[in-house]
Amino acid sequence: MNPTRTACRTACSLYRVAGLIVLTAILGATGASAAGGVATGAASGLPVPRFVSLKPDRVNVRGGPTRDHDVTFVFTHPGLPVEITAESDNWRRIRDWEGAEGWVYHSLLSGRRTALVEVKQPDELVPLYGRADAASSLVARLQPGVLASVKQCDGTWCRITGSGFDGWIAQERLWGVYPHEKVE
Repeated sequence: MNPTRTACRTACSLYRVAGLIVLTAILGATGASAAGGVATGAASGLPVPRFVSLKPDRVNVRGGPTRDHDVTFVFTHPGLPVEITAESDNWRRIRDWEGAEGWVYHSLLSGRRTALVEVKQPDELVPLYGRADAASSLVARLQPGVLASVKQCDGTWCRITGSGFDGWIAQERLWGVYPHEKVE
């Protein structure tokens, strides 16, 4: 494994995306409370799994939930989306868009929602529309790996913004929001 992760890869493997969807379904089915609700982290009381973003421009990812564990890799790009998959006191186990996992201290994470644009085919550009409708005006075509702030999702479409763009994208084209998730 590369000791330092410095940039987003251009596209996620379809197998990893499929695996994430299956894992999310399994965790949702097995981690739910007896009342049929969403599983929550013992430390935070927030849903697990959930997406968050990296806060600072340098985040050490460790092999376990203490400072005694070795740093396995380092993120050097603030705002990248990661998925929290477990909690232990003030530590959160995270997974990135490539499937790499490790533990980070909770204060290095932000509740600010971001996402990476995903493609289905190499060299594909993803359309961004003026409204949550494929028949609306085309605002831009985004490259794979573009980082965006998630402003709103209705379960099918998400409004995203970034450097030089603001519009609506099909929710399935983002890594950083779950299928059918609503974000206010």
